[in-house]
Amino acid sequence: MPPASPSTARAINDRLALRLLQREGALTAGRLKELTGLSRPSVADLVERLQDAGLITVVGEAGAQRRGPNARLYGIVADRAHLAALDVRTHGVRVVVTDLVGAVLAEDWLPVEEGIGAESADGRAVAFLERTAREAGAVRLHSVGIGAPGLIDPATGELRDSSGLPAWHRRLIGTLQQRLPARVLVENETNLAAVAEQRDGAARDRETFVLLWLGSGVGAAVVLDGSLRRGASGGTGEIGFLPVPGTVGLPSATGCEGGFHSLVGSHAITELAAEHGLFAAGKEGELGAATVVREAVEVIEAGEVAEAGAGDEAGAARARDEAEVKARAAFLDILADRLALGAASVAAVLDPGCVVLGGEVGRAGGAPLAARVEARLAAMSPLATDVRAGTLGGAAVLRGALLVARDSAQDELFGPGR
Repeated sequence: MPPASPSTARAINDRLALRLLQREGALTAGRLKELTGLSRPSVADLVERLQDAGLITVVGEAGAQRRGPNARLYGIVADRAHLAALDVRTHGVRVVVTDLVGAVLAEDWLPVEEGIGAESADGRAVAFLERTAREAGAVRLHSVGIGAPGLIDPATGELRDSSGLPAWHRRLIGTLQQRLPARVLVENETNLAAVAEQRDGAARDRETFVLLWLGSGVGAAVVLDGSLRRGASGGTGEIGFLPVPGTVGLPSATGCEGGFHSLVGSHAITELAAEHGLFAAGKEGELGAATVVREAVEVIEAGEVAEAGAGDEAGAARARDEAEVKARAAFLDILADRLALGAASVAAVLDPGCVVLGGEVGRAGGAPLAARVEARLAAMSPLATDVRAGTLGGAAVLRGALLVARDSAQDELFGPGR
């Protein structure tokens, strides 16, 4: 391969410096020299280029104790671009607006009533985004990342028709593209959760892993060699349709009832909890399922502390009823049995080496649920698979959408690189 031209080399060095400033925060020219391995003159040149381009500026001085003036600290010009991310749910939209480096300027939630017309719903959602951005001082958005349930057509980037989604979901993307002078990027919510868990969560040390999304429904995201895999039709990871034992009937092309969804969707989890005498008072759906799982883990752990003769009085009192501890342990064990079926199917086909239990249920189960699933998976499969609890919960979708939007803006503003 021929050596890079001087202009290409400069572009690569500039992008490297910008990525370091993004990751590390403000840096001195000396620290940039250490991290990039470039010569002092090369760093001086790139700092000057980036300042002239309006991408970095002096944001302060280093506090090093030495003779002479303190070294200048350089940082990315955060308001060079504003970004937005949307998490589109069945009953509403959550939006966050940030600057170029990801500092949150505004965040809000818009409920969308069931039965409202599609045109009215998506119009309200777009107006809501515009108002939130305006109030945050973001007059012009550069990129907007959107996380939505359903299949994303890999050829067009559009949300495909699905009988399980409100009609306004599909209209929203087009309306945003028509009304906003911004780049609009849409991605499946589970894929975005995987992006967030890899960049900021449980899979930071993994280039290959599978995320099992445990929310109202169930899905999977596949990351191989650092890249999301979407499949020929955008359906990679539709694990809710996976035929599994223990259900009544089989899933169909129009519904996942009878598939893996029927074992580990939020409704299935709360039903299983009720069978063991456990309830999430006043909470339904994903939050209800997460609550019963979290409470089961807390009671079991309190019981272990009490049995060891340690812990405070409150923990011991909570675990005093041995029957209660056993009921919650039995519930968690059966849930782990069910999750292991899906994890074993993923491991047999992909051998990812790591499965992350995502969503609010995965985070609620934490290490105790992950350890149970891992033990069952080890007994079912010869392929070593590390099972971890996601750390971001339901917030992973919005975080992933923001990361996608930020990457898009930075790719354009920072110029080409490796």
